[in-house]
Amino acid sequence: MKKLHTYIAAGLIIMAGASSCKKINDLNPHDAIGLNTGFETISDAQKWAAGAYSALRGNFDMPASVTDLQADELNITLSNNNANTGYYRWGAFFGGDNPAGYWENWYAAIANIDAAITGFPTIKTTNAADADSLKHYTGTLYLARAYYYHRLIMRYAKSYSASTAATDGVPLVLVYDINAKPARATVQAVYTQILSDITTAEGLLADTKGQQGAITFNIDVATALEARVRLDMQDWAGAYTAANKVITTGNYPLITTLAGLQKYWTNDGTQEDIFQPFTNTTNEQPAGSFPYISYDLSINADNPSYVPTKTIIALYQANDIRKGTYFTTQPVSIDGVSGTLTLVNKYPGNPIFYAGSSVSTYQNAPKPFRIAEMYLIAAEAAANNNNPAGALVALNALHNARTGATYAGLAGTALTDTIRNERTRELAFEGYRLDDLERWGLGFSRGTPQNASFLLSGTGTTGLTIPAGDLQFIWAIPSNDLTLNPNLKQNPGW
Repeated sequence: MKKLHTYIAAGLIIMAGASSCKKINDLNPHDAIGLNTGFETISDAQKWAAGAYSALRGNFDMPASVTDLQADELNITLSNNNANTGYYRWGAFFGGDNPAGYWENWYAAIANIDAAITGFPTIKTTNAADADSLKHYTGTLYLARAYYYHRLIMRYAKSYSASTAATDGVPLVLVYDINAKPARATVQAVYTQILSDITTAEGLLADTKGQQGAITFNIDVATALEARVRLDMQDWAGAYTAANKVITTGNYPLITTLAGLQKYWTNDGTQEDIFQPFTNTTNEQPAGSFPYISYDLSINADNPSYVPTKTIIALYQANDIRKGTYFTTQPVSIDGVSGTLTLVNKYPGNPIFYAGSSVSTYQNAPKPFRIAEMYLIAAEAAANNNNPAGALVALNALHNARTGATYAGLAGTALTDTIRNERTRELAFEGYRLDDLERWGLGFSRGTPQNASFLLSGTGTTGLTIPAGDLQFIWAIPSNDLTLNPNLKQNPGW
């Protein structure tokens, strides 16, 4: 698998040379760390951890938009300039190597982590403070590895269930070896490793308390990832317990006002953030969400590549503060067609990233772990575990915060559907939708367009219908890796 190895080797340089988060002991810029000399002092450990966080920030930006484009909440416009149309249109348009970069980047990050986990035990600490720091950095690495393997198994293998546990998952690479050509481990083995890494991280981070907007890992981040993973495993009791552990800390109160929620998303507030990767205006800038708005000064109008469907907009009640936060109605000019459309405004751009300019760069800090997700996990897990009362408690906490209203008397299918709709409303355009549909065993039809005059037509566009279990819910293993590693097997349908 030499292409993978190329990215692994590159990753070692990237991690070692990455810039740091200020809270990681104010690291100074540095060059690469060699494997033979990179594990001598606590300063070396700091640099490996800094690189891990820098890589995570970039990788948190990566998968959200393309999985959202692949699902059912957006329509492609006439002026999209062929931006990710393969994902959007499925079928023959979706090439197996379209998502190859995710595979390569995630495994490159894992290679760095494996090297550091192997090397950290050789670092000599001379005082209790350094020993405690090394423990924290080690917990960071285990949790980051669990995160990456969860992303890999979700995108490149079947959803977890009793019937799929023995099927092909993804290669488990736990020790850096440039000559290895690993086969795919089973789905069960990968999830077992993910949970093992999370458990290890929870032990190492147990005395690192969670806080709003934390830019380094702590016990709450570890528990939040555990809740997410157990939900995807359909471990309803485990997911409910883990989600409630984070909720009951009381560290992350839900926002209840329109102004508060708009400020949270615009200015990268931290009130609901369990973890928000460090960003700055120089070398740790977040990615921009240009496909959703993209204001054009030359035409004095927005020129988006993708717009929300009428169906997803209608899912929000008028009194839902998310409606006035996640959407904005603006003049548009799309491929010479002018008018007004409602656009995705969840990432309007933090002004600190476009200071001095009148046009937003649509850059906002990633928000990979939010307390709202924990309420939704608790609700879904409880509903699936014959605990409708517990499900309603979690569901109503979030729904009341966003709308001022509550649900009563829901059970069975009505409760399940309501929880799914609430999850769709809350997490729209954050990269969850495709995985949710797969976990629920659902297909989809693209929602009703706002105005077809602005949209691309043809096969795989507004009329697209995808059945449950469609093979392209799961991405292809990159072709070059298959060529160079005969032990790998491709996913069906590619």
